[in-house]
Amino acid sequence: MSLLNSLKARLIVSALLLILVLLPLIGFTLNDAFRQQVKSAAKNELSAYLYSVLAVTEVDNNRLLMPELLVENQFNVIQSGLYALISTQGKPPGISAKHLLWQSNSFLASQTPQNLPHPATGQSEFGEILLEGKPHLIYSFSASFEQRQNQQFPITIHIIKDQANFQLQIDKFTRQLWTWLLILMVLLAGVQLAWLLWTLKPLAKFKQELSDVEQGRAMQLKADYPTELQAVARQLNTLLNTEQSQRKRYRNALSDLAHSLKTPLAVIQSQKDLSQSSFEQITVINKIIGHQLKRAQSAAGSSWHLGIKVSSVSEKLVRTLRKIYRPPEIDITESVDSEAIFKGDESDLTEILGNLLDNACKAAKSKVLLSVSSNDSQLNIAIEDDGQGVSPEQQSQIFERGIRADSYMQGHGIGLAIVRDLIDSYNGTLSVTTSENLGGAKFEISFSQGKS
Repeated sequence: MSLLNSLKARLIVSALLLILVLLPLIGFTLNDAFRQQVKSAAKNELSAYLYSVLAVTEVDNNRLLMPELLVENQFNVIQSGLYALISTQGKPPGISAKHLLWQSNSFLASQTPQNLPHPATGQSEFGEILLEGKPHLIYSFSASFEQRQNQQFPITIHIIKDQANFQLQIDKFTRQLWTWLLILMVLLAGVQLAWLLWTLKPLAKFKQELSDVEQGRAMQLKADYPTELQAVARQLNTLLNTEQSQRKRYRNALSDLAHSLKTPLAVIQSQKDLSQSSFEQITVINKIIGHQLKRAQSAAGSSWHLGIKVSSVSEKLVRTLRKIYRPPEIDITESVDSEAIFKGDESDLTEILGNLLDNACKAAKSKVLLSVSSNDSQLNIAIEDDGQGVSPEQQSQIFERGIRADSYMQGHGIGLAIVRDLIDSYNGTLSVTTSENLGGAKFEISFSQGKS
């Protein structure tokens, strides 16, 4: 069962991870592509402004001549966010190095940046620059005007524009992109989950039917499954049928063997001239046969698909024992988890609880307590009484093989060998201690249930 749950969880997690990784990756890629596109458009825009300024730039007699107003009106409005500067890095006659030769009216009252780029003559450069602490885009182009006597007048034209408008476009696109990606992620997650739940629906049904078989509510898998699961279900049904038939034949054979052995023994036992020692040995043989047959008939070897509620067995036993050991002489108290499941045969559980409860009633002065608790991995059963208890010496010897059950004090030895072997056949544990609640003996049983 845990395999089905694990498969379902892994598929859901894989689908969600695919959405949570792939879509954000697409988002970052698109956002970066849009950012680069905006920068490219800004570069082309500034390049167009630059060539419009270059077209009206003239040099005469080592003097830069510029019109008072430019065609683009933003250059003429103070602090418009679009600026044009002309500087020189060379040494034209009468001009100092790195001197600002001209600035547009829009740049009036602004401080000239100290790190203006100066690309090589005929080359351009595009980047960012801080102007009074605010980020701006800058496009620079270097040119050289030839004067008389082959003298050169090198200049660099700078077009600077406030980056706020471009950043606004990027921010707006980013918000819209991530909003729609988030909506898309939610929609895809919903579609993926719905598709996975629909796809895994046969597995859920398969799990439920296996649980029903395991707990004894059904004997076979009956639902129609997809082709991939149909073969598995068919093979499991074949296995269940074969196991049930073999167990039935095995128990019938053991029953026949018991009858075939007991009849000759009964005839021998009825002989009048039979000595007392022979009679006792035949009685012992009868007990051994009964004990070994009960042990061999245990369903523990094939109990993986069986299940019985402990409360259904304990209630019958307690009801019967209350008739035999009537209160107020013996008060039998139950504290049983109604959902506790014993994954085994009902007759085996009846044999275990019946023997231990009967022993407790015989040993008790007035009180017997049955406690049953369970979790996903373990079933715990405790039977306590307020009798004399089991001495430490007997506690260390009571489960040793070869010790006769009738050698223990009255009330705790009867049927203990059968109980011990049945619990061992289910790989359970049986221990005896002193009851903290009642002061007598406390028999504790623990079965590993495994996770379904």
